[in-house]
Order: sequence, then C-alpha cells, then structure tokens
Amino acid sequence: MILREHMPELTGVTEWLNSKPLSRDDLIGKKPTLIHFWSISCGKCKDLMAKVNQLRDAHKTDLHVISVHMPRSEKDQDLDAIKKTAVAYDITQPIMIDNEHILTDAFAVKYVPAYFVFDANGKLRHRQSGGAGINMLTRRVNRVLDATEK
Repeated sequence: MILREHMPELTGVTEWLNSKPLSRDDLIGKKPTLIHFWSISCGKCKDLMAKVNQLRDAHKTDLHVISVHMPRSEKDQDLDAIKKTAVAYDITQPIMIDNEHILTDAFAVKYVPAYFVFDANGKLRHRQSGGAGINMLTRRVNRVLDATEK
C-alpha cells in the first residue's frame, strides 16, 4: 500500500475474535483507524503488543484499533493458540484471523509486526513494518488524531 491509498475491504477473514465482523464501511467516516498485523510465532510482535495496547487504551474513544493475525506457518493457524496468546497479551481489540492471507496480500504485508494508520476518511497516512520505530508510530497516530480534531 502507498500513502493516501484507501483502506482495502476487510474481506476474506477466516475468523473474528473479540468482535462481530466489521467492514471497511464500519470504520470509515467515524474516526481514524490503526490496523496492526502480528503473529503468534513473532517474538517482536509480542514484545511490542503492550505499546499497541497503550495506544488502544489511551485513545479508546477516538481511534479504532484492529489487529490482524497473520500466520507465518501452518502451526500459526491454531485458533486455540491464537486465543490463548490474545488473552496472555491483553489483546482485547477486534482480531481478524487471516489464515488465507487475503488481508495480508491486500495490505501488501511482508513482515510482522506491521502497522497501518488511516485517517477518518480511510486514507492511509502512515505505514511501517518491523520492530523498530514504535515511537514513530505513536507520533503518527497522534498527528492523525490532531488533524481529525481540527
């Protein structure tokens, strides 16, 4: 995905956890959205989950936070293991299970963790992959939120 591109449709989800199924239309027009890709086999994803949860909790009324579980191997597709990891790491936001990699492909995700910040109109304002730069993500989320308030 490139900056200012519109949020892809949220289709092809294998399973939803912590939420009823959501569509792109459920998110656009209301408030900005952070979509976070992670995997149970990704140590860095787990290490940084607390930071994602801090963003979720700090902005619970003005930011959608959605997580996408992207399996990196067949073993990562174990739904019980995903549920246990979600509980262990306090992932209470909606989780889309993307076992078919449909969302992964739509977002052009190659590595986890990956983060996508969309404004309230559904346009991509920031993207990043990998473990470095969580402070940059926080700044970008705050910038999009500030622009929304004006």
